[in-house]
Amino acid sequence: MKVKGFYHPELANGRWHTMSIAQQLGNVGSEYERARSWKERGDQVRFEHAFARLLELLDLTIADPRWRNHRLKELTRLREVICDELFNETPEFNHPTDLREYFLYFGILARSERDKAAEVVLGLTTMEVISDIE
Repeated sequence: MKVKGFYHPELANGRWHTMSIAQQLGNVGSEYERARSWKERGDQVRFEHAFARLLELLDLTIADPRWRNHRLKELTRLREVICDELFNETPEFNHPTDLREYFLYFGILARSERDKAAEVVLGLTTMEVISDIE
């Protein structure tokens, strides 16, 4: 089934729900950074597109049935805080570095998960990789 009207149709078709929470929020964080950057530069069109992509990915994360537990409240609150920060003239929560750090840690975790998976596939340990480099 092809999903129309999405910036990320392949993710909306179900691929998003195969990713870990770290991978999902790491990707949301990338769009958050883009949206903030375009807003700071005053490019309204690019900001709106980045913001729409951000919300699309965050909404896909919220809709993921695996997070219908204690994470759901955090994810919906995250959406509220992001919208408040990026759209209100006087945000209630004016600490963008907090959100940047929040997303950064998910990005780091996602990268670590990817590296560990690659090691398993290749049958290598970290020490073997390091000794091969030397």
